[in-house]
Amino acid sequence: MDKVDVIVAGAGPVGLVAANVLADAGCSVVLLEVEDTLPTNLRASTFQSVTLDLLEPFGVNDKLINMGVISPIMQYRDRKGWVAEFDFAVLKNDTHYPYRVQCEQFKLCELLVERLKTKPNAKVIYSARAQSVTQDDHGVDVEAQIAGKTEHLKGKWLIAADGGRSLLRASVGVKLEGFTWPERYLVASTTFDFPSVMPGLSTVSYFADPDEWYFLLKVPDMWRCMFPIGEHEKDDVVLSDEDIQRRLQRVYPKSTPYDIKHRTIYSVHQRVAERYRVGRTFLAGDAAHLNNPLGGMGMNGGIHDAFAISERLAGVLTGKLGESALDGYERERRPVALHYVDKISTANKRNLETKDPAEQKAWRDLMDKTARDPELARQYLARVSMIESIRQSKAAA
Repeated sequence: MDKVDVIVAGAGPVGLVAANVLADAGCSVVLLEVEDTLPTNLRASTFQSVTLDLLEPFGVNDKLINMGVISPIMQYRDRKGWVAEFDFAVLKNDTHYPYRVQCEQFKLCELLVERLKTKPNAKVIYSARAQSVTQDDHGVDVEAQIAGKTEHLKGKWLIAADGGRSLLRASVGVKLEGFTWPERYLVASTTFDFPSVMPGLSTVSYFADPDEWYFLLKVPDMWRCMFPIGEHEKDDVVLSDEDIQRRLQRVYPKSTPYDIKHRTIYSVHQRVAERYRVGRTFLAGDAAHLNNPLGGMGMNGGIHDAFAISERLAGVLTGKLGESALDGYERERRPVALHYVDKISTANKRNLETKDPAEQKAWRDLMDKTARDPELARQYLARVSMIESIRQSKAAA
């Protein structure tokens, strides 16, 4: 294979966004995906408004929105009836999409890979595990296992979007600093119609509880229900019908069992790579940062990474930018993961689970006050929707 402009590892939302930006700019790009087809597993499913703004030039938003659930309202609740409600309409002057869209991430991936097929300068290779990279002042050499054979691909630059266990991150000697929470999260999906028994329930609802908080999120055809798992609970017990039914019956007790369509356990991390760039290799998405999923910031932050680095690389490769522009990528994106996403997602977790009555009251009072004041609500939603992080990161770059 001839030397290409950019090799991208990982055909998740991050890698596919980066490949599309580069291909649109006329750059040659090869995208490596370890699976033998595009993964369709249920992972992230929240698209923030600012992410939809960024995706707009691809022309996929209408299809994505039609395949998903528009969520104009977000709620914080408890098991006793307290509700603080936030309407994303207050963001109407900050975004073209004053709402969240709940849609499984693989549906965006399918749209983006179909888009890439129309680009003669882009190629997707499946069953391709990027294992290591060597580099010099002129380019990168990626060693990959492709359909069981070791091959070497050469490019000018490399974007490692190969996930939290990134082999490429390890290859360039970058540590993923931070910690992993002792507890994990269970996500169980059910077709039960929660609004029929919880009048006014939003499609994005966080339930605070000192004993067992939970989160209800509507996606097409079902509700995703998230619960914390104690560090000593065993996987086979947590994933059993009996244990999942017990948790769901605490959400709403009913005489018949819940219809469970999907179940999985997630480890919960707060980790950020010590560097986002090593020579001609750039880390993006989960390869660069991992955070707990409360708030829907992981995939969105990764997509924002993808735009930040691919737009810079496209500028350099087309002669519109000097190579010094690439230095701004880490300055722009790493502080977001360290000081913005980590801070908000950690606070979300603490506010939902705190056992301290004074802390519980202080947070509920703050949410009530913020929800009642349109300007405070706008400022708050701009933060949790990541609009503010994009503004701050671009200013820092």
